[in-house]
Amino acid sequence: MARTQIIASADAAVSDIEDGSTILMGGFGLAGMPFDLIDALIRQGAKDLTIVANNAGNGEAGLAALLKAGRVRKVLCSFPRQVDSYVFDELYRAGKIELEVVPQGNLAERLRAAGAGIGAFFCPTGVGTPLAEGKERRTINGRDHVLEYPIKGDYALISAHRADTLGSLVYRKTARNFGPVMATAATTTIAQVSEVVPVGDIDPEAVVTPSIYVDRVVQVETRHYTVQGAR
Repeated sequence: MARTQIIASADAAVSDIEDGSTILMGGFGLAGMPFDLIDALIRQGAKDLTIVANNAGNGEAGLAALLKAGRVRKVLCSFPRQVDSYVFDELYRAGKIELEVVPQGNLAERLRAAGAGIGAFFCPTGVGTPLAEGKERRTINGRDHVLEYPIKGDYALISAHRADTLGSLVYRKTARNFGPVMATAATTTIAQVSEVVPVGDIDPEAVVTPSIYVDRVVQVETRHYTVQGAR
C-alpha cells in the first residue's frame, strides 16, 4: 500500500485526472464541498466527467462552476433541483447533460457497498416508482425490494477539517456528510484540509477516515461561500 502523499497544491493534486473519469464529490449543498480541488480541476481541463454528489450544484461556485465550464457529461445525485441550481437546470433542459436520480439513503448505501466490497443489495426504496424500472425485484419478508449496485469512483474529491501527515482525517460538523463513505469507494481519494498536523496531534479515537483510504492531502486556505455561490 502506497503511503498518503502530502501535495503542495490543489493543481498538483488533481493533475492526473483523466477525461471520462467518475468522480465522487463530497458536499451537502455547499457544506463540505471541496471548492479548491474543483477549481483546480476546472483549470486542469478534464472533460466528459461523471459526477456523483448529493446535489447538482449551487449558484456558480464549486460543482456548479464545473458544470458551467462544460466538463460534466452525467450527474448522479439525490437533489438535482434547488432554488439556486440554475446552471444544472439550463444544461439539463437543453439536453447537454445526463441525470440519474438516486434516493439519498440509496446513494449513501451504494457508496458504502462499494467501499465494503459488497456486490449488490436489495432495498425497498423506490419500489413502485420510475426509479425501480428495469431493476430486478424480490419480495423479502412480505415486502418488495429492488436490486441496487454499488457506486464506485475513479476519484473522490472531499473536504475535511484536519489531516495528520499519515493522511488520517477528521471533519467539522455537517461538513462531514458524504466524505467518509466516498473516501472508501474511490480508487484514488484526494482530500483538501484546513490544516495538516504531525502524527499524534489527532486523537486516534477521533479519526473518522483512516489514512488507508486517503491517497493525497492538500492544505488550502479556508474560504467562505454564500448560498448564492459568491466568494
